[in-house]
Amino acid sequence: MIRVLLADDDPMVRRHLKTILGSSMEIEVVGEARDGAEAVEEVLRNRPDVVLMDLRMPGVDGIIATREITALTAPPTVIALTTFESDGHVLRALEAGAGGFLVKATPAEDLINLIKVAVDGNVVMSPSAARRLVAQSSRGDERRDTARSRVAKLAEREREVLVCLGEGLTNPEIARRLFLSETTVRSYVSRLLVKLALTHRTQAALLAHQAGLLDGPG
Repeated sequence: MIRVLLADDDPMVRRHLKTILGSSMEIEVVGEARDGAEAVEEVLRNRPDVVLMDLRMPGVDGIIATREITALTAPPTVIALTTFESDGHVLRALEAGAGGFLVKATPAEDLINLIKVAVDGNVVMSPSAARRLVAQSSRGDERRDTARSRVAKLAEREREVLVCLGEGLTNPEIARRLFLSETTVRSYVSRLLVKLALTHRTQAALLAHQAGLLDGPG
């Protein structure tokens, strides 16, 4: 069973999400939180595998809560919930350690499937939405220059793996594209995360977009 915590200040949203997730035999909603502070408490109390985290909540918001939760030992995967794909709060949540983001209007079947993907450590973020998030940043040029400087230290194969992460590919998909074994892919992912001082592959995917690696030549 995948244990899920719902964090949203709107009880209607929590009820809706709980109904959707309750339809899956593989998912159990183990707790609910009305703000970021409660979310942290519920994580410590119930030890969920995944937290669906609304970002705009009163008091302690979802970004602060995400940062605190992902700093815990063996933290759950935090998935940011937003109303719009272009919400600037999402970028900050990803940088705070969120393992991806979903719009609240995500269809029920897709939501369930994406939670399963996220709990396996894969990126839950569409490339097109990621590009919009990076483009809207008020410090876009500065971010790109910094990101390009960081990825310059990667070897060619590591850079290819980083591009694949930016596209949201899983390890088996990366292995097929680059003609590598899954074990080798995992090794490359671990190595580039260390080189880039990142904690998980979603941050690596975001960095790939910030550096313009998915924009084509030039």
